Formats: sequence, C-alpha cells, structure tokens
Amino acid sequence: MLRYLAVVLFVFSSEAAFARCEGRDLIAEMPAAERAALEAKAGQEAFAEGLLWRATRGETEISFFGTYHFPHEQTQAHLEAVTPYIKAADRVYLEVSNADTAKLEREMAEDPSLMFITEGPTLPDLLGEADWTQFAEEMRARAIPPFFAAKFKPTWAAMMLGIGPCEARSGALEGDGIDKLVGDRAAEIGNPSHSLEDYRALLTMLDSFPMQDQLDMIRMFFAWSGSPDDMAYTLRQRYLAQEVALIWAFSEKMTLDLGGEAAREDFALFEQKMLIDRNAAWVVRLLDEAQGQKVFAAVGAAHLPGEIGVLRLLEDEGFEITRLSLDP
Repeated sequence: MLRYLAVVLFVFSSEAAFARCEGRDLIAEMPAAERAALEAKAGQEAFAEGLLWRATRGETEISFFGTYHFPHEQTQAHLEAVTPYIKAADRVYLEVSNADTAKLEREMAEDPSLMFITEGPTLPDLLGEADWTQFAEEMRARAIPPFFAAKFKPTWAAMMLGIGPCEARSGALEGDGIDKLVGDRAAEIGNPSHSLEDYRALLTMLDSFPMQDQLDMIRMFFAWSGSPDDMAYTLRQRYLAQEVALIWAFSEKMTLDLGGEAAREDFALFEQKMLIDRNAAWVVRLLDEAQGQKVFAAVGAAHLPGEIGVLRLLEDEGFEITRLSLDP
C-alpha cells in the first residue's frame, strides 16, 4: 500500500503549484514491452478511458464526472464543461458535500484525534529512528515542520508523502479542487450538493487499517528511489489524458514491484475498502434517491472504470452507459 494510492484519491494542492511543477512521465519512460503490457492490461478494463459519462435507465439519468481531488491546469476548463450538467440536474452529488466538508473541518478543529495521534506513541516512536529521520526530511522538503508531522496518524502521514515537494513548496493544501468548485457552482444556482457517504464513516474506515499496514504505507515510500515530483506529474498528466484505468494499473504495478506478495494482500485490502465497498454503497444510494430524476455526480476518477466501478455496477442494473465529451 504505497503513497501512490494515497495520491490517486487524497492529495491536495494549489493550481499555481501545478503550473510550475514539471516532471518526467514515468509510464512513458518504462521499457517498451513493459509499458505495452501495462497499457494492454488497463485497456481490458471496462470504461478504461474517459472522465464524463451518462447512465440512463428510463427517466433516470445519472451523469458522472471523474475528478482529480485537487486543482490542476485544466480545473477551470473542466468546471465550465460540466456546468451545463450541474444546471440541468435535479440533484448534485459529491463524495462529501460542501456542507458536510465544512462540518468535517469544524469537527477536526474541535477534535484533533480525527487526524492526529493524541495519546500514546507518536510517529518517531512508531517508525523508529532511521525511518523517522527520513520521514522528517521528507516533511521538511514539503515545508511541513517535523514537530507538527510527528503527531500525524500514519494514514495521514502517508497522504502527505503523496504530495510532491515542489507542489508543497508552491502552495499545497491551499487551493480548492474541482469537487468543491462543483459544490460551489451548484449552490450558486440554488441546488446545493448532497453527500454520497457519511464523512465520519470514511474517517473510521481509514482508522480501521491495521497499524502495521498504516506504517507500511510510509515505509514503502522509502523503498522507491524515484522522484515524488515525477510521480505526481505522471498521475496528473495521465488523468488529463483521461487514462483512468492506466493510473490504477500503474499504481498496482508499482506497489507489487516494491512490496512483492506481501503487498498484493495490502493492495487488495485498500481496493476493497477505498473502491469496491464505497462504489457499491454509492450505487445503492443513487438507485434509492435518483429514481426518475436527472442527477450529476462528481466522484474521484478511480471510481469509474473496471468491473467494480460505478459505471459497470449501474450497467448491471440495466442502465445504458454513454461516454460524453469534455470539449466545449
């Protein structure tokens, strides 16, 4: 379970940071045969490419936009492209609505234990001297003081490693991603966003990972000798190319290459909790609440493709799935 997985779902950064942070495309630089095998594997997935989709069954119409949870150079263009779908929708869904996100922020301010270790050993103790020293250096590179990072819960610490140092130094944790902007746009037209899940359940789920697995998220970052800035660049560019299944296949390959068979079980657990279980629950909610309506849902792009993706799950329920263009 690598920080690559965290970056797919959780990284936050500013639009200005992306404009200045370049890198190398690690997928493009793979040996030709290895890259071809990866691309072939991703290409076999259902709905492998595409960010904007429509699922239709009778009078029920659900439009999905696959998001990158933090700003990038095309954030505003994507927002304008999906605005007509927001305006046409009877209901707008986010993974967690803007109102619930505000509640979460208040609760985290009132209860630091949601994000930080408030009792018992902290990261210097849990990681040991050598790993803590390396982690502290990584945090300094991201302009996060080690004394502050020492109390991060391991899952949150791994997420922080998912931010490229360049992005962090250029204003990470400050910008609004498109998820919030979709919620803002919906509120502007008088149709505030709804949550697909209870944010408390998501936080509880993060805490449910065994402590050793949480620490392995951090340690396996150290096993990779590449540049986190290159990783962030690779994921961002492949997202902008709408190669969603390829991103997940690459994340899985990197995890297994570094962690071997032990990592296979961890990756499967991560996929079960972060994608499979959540996708199934979201589809149940949408089928219950969206009957006969037009709905727009903005969710992390990784939730769209594959046999366990929301698109296939809806297709199995009799919905016709159509890819839509993001072009004006």
